Amino acid sequence: MFLKDKHNGHMIEVLSLNDLFNLYHDEIVGRCQVGEELQDPEKYLKKDLVFLSGEELPRCWVDPDYRHQQYPNGQYRELHS
Repeated sequence: MFLKDKHNGHMIEVLSLNDLFNLYHDEIVGRCQVGEELQDPEKYLKKDLVFLSGEELPRCWVDPDYRHQQYPNGQYRELHS
């Protein structure tokens, strides 16, 4: 899967989809697609990445509290307990 760095627009090949989908991981391991030579893998913060279209990553991939913000004061737990 490929994403884009918000700051410089470079395309990043995601090498570990598990890190991308895990909302408790702030970083992914990826490889920048710049130039003709294969780049070494590096760590990238998920908050600095977007889809190639420019769309933000889903909150359920980046925010461990995404449901609590949707249901303030613990209402999610009360409704689904």
